[in-house]
Amino acid sequence: MTTETTAAANAPLGLRESKKQETRQLISDAATRLFLDQGFEQTTIAEIAAAARVAKKTVTNYFAHKEDLALDHQDAFTGSLAATVTGRAPGESALTALRDAFADAAGAEDPVAGFSGPEFARMVADSPTLTARLRDLHDLRETRLAEALAEATGAASDDITVRTAAALLGSVHRMLFDRIQELTLAGWTDARISDDVTAAGAYAFGLLEAPLAGYAVRDAPDAPADPAAPHELVL
Repeated sequence: MTTETTAAANAPLGLRESKKQETRQLISDAATRLFLDQGFEQTTIAEIAAAARVAKKTVTNYFAHKEDLALDHQDAFTGSLAATVTGRAPGESALTALRDAFADAAGAEDPVAGFSGPEFARMVADSPTLTARLRDLHDLRETRLAEALAEATGAASDDITVRTAAALLGSVHRMLFDRIQELTLAGWTDARISDDVTAAGAYAFGLLEAPLAGYAVRDAPDAPADPAAPHELVL
């Protein structure tokens, strides 16, 4: 063990974690520059390591898959809908919470909602690998939403009502994400896109009002559960 290794091992946890975050960010930034300059498919891990001035193994230690280097918001993305449902206010339905959260994200031009900028959107669109991975992330986000809905309603995660509600809500979010990407590639400004998808979101979520308005409504604190409260879709 070298003196440098010993010092790192004895460093406070906060300092070690900070150093890891710095290295991770350095690799991510170098990868993003290369991906935008020459395309995702054309860029190799060796080139990224060289640009970040780290070993190739260091890159793979921090990022298990090449796609992880490009889609660095994926954890926040896949957990976003579930987190919104889990954190919904008392008396609020899953639909209302998700509709309001999307409106807020669109107003803030949040990258997790799809506001990535034209260069990044083009990079993803031009890459079969990233396009396929993005589809997988949408599917995973819907699965995690179903798990949150199941917990919220006391149903099994494979319950048909849970799966249908998750599919409906997930599909609206997927459509809106794709809309943001399409308008970005068409050259629209983020502000104009925000206005468009805010209106589109209000309309799309409104279509789900009839079947989902009373679904997964959070009880008030310390209030007994209402046995008459609807936990099924109204179709």
